[in-house]
Amino acid sequence: MNKEEILAKFSSEPDRYYKVKLFEEQGFIRKSCSVCKRFFWTLDGRNQCPEHSDDTYSFIGNPPTSKRFDYTDAWRQVESFFVKNGHTSISRYPVVCRWRDDLYFTIASIVDFQRVMGSKVVFEFPANPLIVPQTCLRFKDIENVGVTGRHFSSFCMIGQHSIPNGSGYWKDECVDLDFRLLTDAFGINKSEIVFVEDVWAGGGSFGSSLEYYVRGLELGNAVFTEFQGELGNHTTLDQRIIDMGAGLERFAWITMGTPTAYDCCFGPITEKLLQKSGIDFDSLMLTRYFTEIAKGLEKYPDLSHVRRSAIKESGLTDDKMTRIITPLEGIYMIADHLRTLIFAISDGALPSNVGGGYNLRIILRRIMATIDRLGLRVDLDELIDSHIDYLKKTYPELEQYRSEVKTIIGIEVGRYHESKSRMEKIAQNLKSQKKTLNVDDMIRLYESDGVTPDYLKEYNVISEIPDSFYTKLSDLHQSEKKKAVEEFDLTGIPETDLLFYKDDPVKFDAKVLRVLKSKFVVLDRTSFYARGGGQEPDHGSINGQSVIDVTKHGSIVLHEISGIAPKEGQLVSCEIDVDRRSGITKHHTSTHVINSSARNVLGSWVWQHSAFKEKDYGRLDITHHSSLTDEEIRKIESFANTVIQKNLPVTIQEYERGQAEQTFGFRIYQGGVVPVKSVRIVRIEDFDVEACGGTHVRRTGELGLIKITKSERIQDGVIRLEFVSGRSAIEFVQKQEEDIMSIIKSLGSNREKIIKSFEHAMSDSESAKKKLKQLIKRTSSTVARQAIESAKRFGPIKFYSTIDDELDEEFHIAVGEDAIRQEPTLLYCALVVRGSGIRIIVFAGEQAQFKAGDLVKEISAKLGGSGGGDARFGQGGGKDTARLAEAISYAELLIKKTVNV
Repeated sequence: MNKEEILAKFSSEPDRYYKVKLFEEQGFIRKSCSVCKRFFWTLDGRNQCPEHSDDTYSFIGNPPTSKRFDYTDAWRQVESFFVKNGHTSISRYPVVCRWRDDLYFTIASIVDFQRVMGSKVVFEFPANPLIVPQTCLRFKDIENVGVTGRHFSSFCMIGQHSIPNGSGYWKDECVDLDFRLLTDAFGINKSEIVFVEDVWAGGGSFGSSLEYYVRGLELGNAVFTEFQGELGNHTTLDQRIIDMGAGLERFAWITMGTPTAYDCCFGPITEKLLQKSGIDFDSLMLTRYFTEIAKGLEKYPDLSHVRRSAIKESGLTDDKMTRIITPLEGIYMIADHLRTLIFAISDGALPSNVGGGYNLRIILRRIMATIDRLGLRVDLDELIDSHIDYLKKTYPELEQYRSEVKTIIGIEVGRYHESKSRMEKIAQNLKSQKKTLNVDDMIRLYESDGVTPDYLKEYNVISEIPDSFYTKLSDLHQSEKKKAVEEFDLTGIPETDLLFYKDDPVKFDAKVLRVLKSKFVVLDRTSFYARGGGQEPDHGSINGQSVIDVTKHGSIVLHEISGIAPKEGQLVSCEIDVDRRSGITKHHTSTHVINSSARNVLGSWVWQHSAFKEKDYGRLDITHHSSLTDEEIRKIESFANTVIQKNLPVTIQEYERGQAEQTFGFRIYQGGVVPVKSVRIVRIEDFDVEACGGTHVRRTGELGLIKITKSERIQDGVIRLEFVSGRSAIEFVQKQEEDIMSIIKSLGSNREKIIKSFEHAMSDSESAKKKLKQLIKRTSSTVARQAIESAKRFGPIKFYSTIDDELDEEFHIAVGEDAIRQEPTLLYCALVVRGSGIRIIVFAGEQAQFKAGDLVKEISAKLGGSGGGDARFGQGGGKDTARLAEAISYAELLIKKTVNV
């Protein structure tokens, strides 16, 4: 939808879309900007809009307010004003947007109340009207943070929201309230306030908006979301919304008049960092410089032009830029980024290499690179404490996550230091090669090696960070892929009556409404649970034919039949596989138990990432920063079994979605977004509360036993736990017992002496391995000479190959290394067969004209595997043992091509 077209249309009818009572009562005059032609409403007769007026950013060093408020005081003023005027003040929502599957982070206050229902976005307000201090995270222009004086990676959007019904209001009252907030609560002279006409469009809806400015600073934007469809063919929304968003940081800044918004929004943090840095400056110089920066942002296309202009206009020398401005920019950026991390980690996000975690890791690495560059001696734990001590006046919930934030940031700082030597080598190599890097090159360097553009700039590999870098990086990790779903024409079919949410009969009769593609049966009612939320579907029978899959499409359940499908209109007998249902149900409840147990043992950052529940086992992926130790796994398992022993009741109750969120918080969204208004809450007393559509036991004691069978780190920040419960757990323990007894017998020992017997066996094994290594050393030189003698010659290269199903790769590593030392033109290739797998070992002499790693890649691909290495040594693997000879022949062909034989 073209916003310019909408604005032109709306501005051509100002009385309908923009004129409000306040303008008439106070005498506001509508004008068109002499520079950009935008329409605005003013009391002082100016001819230019706020962005082009002479007084733009003149509040820096000379605030227009009669009152002075820092960040926390400014919120108290705003909150007090709106509460006195009939608004409910609500706490902020998490910055991790759990209720939307298309957003990682909360980017605006209105997002708090948006819920996706099919293809539509609906609004659900917990009160009307309301006010909220919503912390928002945005990462698309983080290169501006610290530099411009007003860009933040996290900021507080004051959300003033209303639905115009019996209790809410519309344009007249909204603009009147915002005007009085500025004049009465903040003491701004009314002649300083300018309203600019604009529009907003998104998600298929649009409406007019009025932005309000004071001395060129946009303080808020009142959006009146009113229409849907395309301009000219649009209709009025059933649910009109006022979405007024104002910047709390800017409210503090306008009253304080400090050189930057950072100076009045981070409490004692900037002061502490300034003391550590020892920067000596005068406020007048900073006022001149940052005023020019603020003005320049409206004039120039990129930040480098803005800075050059500001330096020139404020008369700063290169020395002052280096000694004062650059360190200041770094200090402001550290304060901002650390605050962002505190909010994100407190709300359950982890820095990582996937999803929204990318943004968190990169800003932490920017902090560390800046601390190193400025030579600051700072204690991040101390800065975290200062931030939380200051912020908890507005956001008291941060206090309980103080230690968790320190833990996560401490781990990430350690990883940064571990990677520094590698980053330094890469940067030095790039610098020596004098490579010119584009944005895509920088993104690859960050994604593959963790090298941030800030680090490249510090090493003079690049002169400036491209404006588009952070935008492109953010876009790469914003959307999650959706799986393709088989399409069915379900037109005219009524919704299925879901018996598994009611009395849940094992046997029932139902009427066949439709048969699709000769095997998908739609019944009028069903007890067959459909696949969903990671829970596998029920099996059983319909009319004696096997049900092999059950899926839900909207409100209609499809049963896939193996056999002869019934006729449409027929009454059929149906039966659930009770044994299968019981196993799946136990594993589903066990998922809830293990998830909360892991959070109790590991930390508040643990969330369910995904889950899978089958009859015989379950799988749970959780968010966690590191691989689990054996001790941590044991503690989680022990905690879970304690919950089983307590035999806690498992209750299920329907709640209206907003009520569920307000009652239980956003922890309920462990299984992802709930796309329905009525939320099914599964509660294990006070231990675990989740929104869940699955089947569950009635008490935890029915689970009997939980055993965690495997733990692995499947991606950065995600740990997979595989487990069994109920009968499957008993069978697992019994199998372990059988295995132990088998080991005892093979050792000729007994249960009491098994450890000692095993230690003796291992000692004997190690002794045998040492003797074998010594034997290989003694014989490798002779075998290497034999390999050289039997090698084929292709021009200047000798090629030796062998397929070995007796000796292992250790033997061939020793021989190959010796062989290329003796003969620098030799390529040594061994394919070691072990059962159904193949290990590939390649060595290349200094004069062999072929990189070992390249040859391994080619051979591995031929054998259905992968591999790599460097110029001298490569290794890989494969599975296709039928193509061993073909792989050797292919290697010979590649060598011949290389040397033109």
